Amino acid sequence: MDVIQAVQVYINKMVTEVSGMKVLLMDQDTTSITSAVMTQSSLLTKETFLVDRLEHENRDVMMHLKCVCFVRPTKESLQRLVDELRHPKYREYYLYFSNLLRKSALEQLAEADENELVREIHEYYADYLAINPDLFSFHMKPHSFQLYGESINSWGAAALNRTVQGLISVLLSLKRRPLIRFARNSVMAKKLAIELNHTLQSESSLFNTRQSDPPPTLLILDRRNDPVTPLLNQWTYQAMVHELLGIDNGRVDLSHVPDVRKDMKEVILSVDQDAFYRKSLYFNFGDLGESIKKYVEDYQRQTQSNIKIDSIADMKRFVESYPEFRKLSGNVTKHVTVVGELSRLVDQQGLLAQSELEQSLACNEAHANDLQALKDMLINPKITNMGKLRLVCLYALRYELYPNNSTEELVQSLAKCGVDSRIVKVVPDLLKYAGNRQRQGDLFQNRDIFSRSRHVFRGLQGVENIYTQHTPHLNEIIESLYKAKNKDQDYPFIDGVSRERPHEVIIFIVGGATYAEARLVAQLNSSNMGIRFLLGGTSIHNTESFVEELVYAFSRFPVGLR
Repeated sequence: MDVIQAVQVYINKMVTEVSGMKVLLMDQDTTSITSAVMTQSSLLTKETFLVDRLEHENRDVMMHLKCVCFVRPTKESLQRLVDELRHPKYREYYLYFSNLLRKSALEQLAEADENELVREIHEYYADYLAINPDLFSFHMKPHSFQLYGESINSWGAAALNRTVQGLISVLLSLKRRPLIRFARNSVMAKKLAIELNHTLQSESSLFNTRQSDPPPTLLILDRRNDPVTPLLNQWTYQAMVHELLGIDNGRVDLSHVPDVRKDMKEVILSVDQDAFYRKSLYFNFGDLGESIKKYVEDYQRQTQSNIKIDSIADMKRFVESYPEFRKLSGNVTKHVTVVGELSRLVDQQGLLAQSELEQSLACNEAHANDLQALKDMLINPKITNMGKLRLVCLYALRYELYPNNSTEELVQSLAKCGVDSRIVKVVPDLLKYAGNRQRQGDLFQNRDIFSRSRHVFRGLQGVENIYTQHTPHLNEIIESLYKAKNKDQDYPFIDGVSRERPHEVIIFIVGGATYAEARLVAQLNSSNMGIRFLLGGTSIHNTESFVEELVYAFSRFPVGLR
């Protein structure tokens, strides 16, 4: 179940099936999907001499070229394709759609192809963003997809449609037809399970490939059952970059970094195309610095340089001083720049002290100490407004049922600190969205003496420190699944039942997954426990995007739900 490989197979097949010089024409969505797993240079080796966008209406007419067109079968892309066929710019067209194409769309294209230039039409199911081999996303941002409808329990129509299409694409690309389970307390998870099962049945002929025994499981979860994980600072490379800098379709914006070089204002982090990044994904911050230092020292030995390197700052000065190093090892220079900025932000924003308190709120119960430490953080000038907000959110979740908790006082303190009122409102909204009554399962493991004494899944975490004590709630769910303790009433099947432990599990989180959960899944996959896991989400959250989604959702709800 390698989603990067699955998408690559489709892209490679498109550009090799059509021989000769050609242009690859895509829409905005398929451009993102393709760029996540393929480089332009690799496309060039397949005689793809031009990559362009269907939306660009002023493209040159090149009747000597064939056109491979790869688009999502959306209303907008189909209309642009109709316009393209009525006013063709290329000699012939090979049309590839990333998902199921309706008969009415085929008829619409046939009517537009007056010049009979369309040679082939295919469905190639690459309708998702493959981030890691065991991680995918539909990249649904609040302002492009309204995830929630009229309440926190209802889907936005477009978001539901996109999610069903995306999951069908994932399953078809991996040639899997799973049994579907969903979190009992989530109306949205159940709705998605029902719609997905309906599509599986109506398109059953597409899933006629030989199925494994026992069949795979698709487990649909809801972000509201673990609102803590996206609120925590992270200390492993991929998660840390997303938290502090943001990763948008593999791209990291460094234009705001002081004195950054022009060629480093935007960098690409790709698991498939960057060996150092692939190796370092789950390194903690200390190990990451050591790994980069080794790269620089290897080059020093080659050049017989005697410059002393003891810190990330020393590494930055070294690579800036040697242009030939930049040319030879640009990829390492990129990571030195990224890690250097992470190091600067950790110091500038007081993240060590902040993260220690976050972990205490997430993992322990010590109200008096936590409250005093939190009040100190709120007057600490180093802590950003987002940092203060996340601490108050964690406190509100942890001590929601605590007698005489100080959540209201802390919310007032946020306002006095100058935090935007629109953002401050997230604290009470978060409790409406994912408070104790809305959650399924024992998030804080504190509901009874048995929960308090329960150990996390042994052998998965390794040696940790105070900054990485927290384990995503997903770990508890997977442990129960592994031990066959996931009761049918907690995670019911939508159609069919299996008493056997599955060998493959696809986990999908409505409301977005996180890189912390991706790390957990990767650790499980490397632990030889006999089950292969794949994780996906409507999006990949950091704290900022999680907060933004809540702000946007509650701003649209009827007054009674605000």
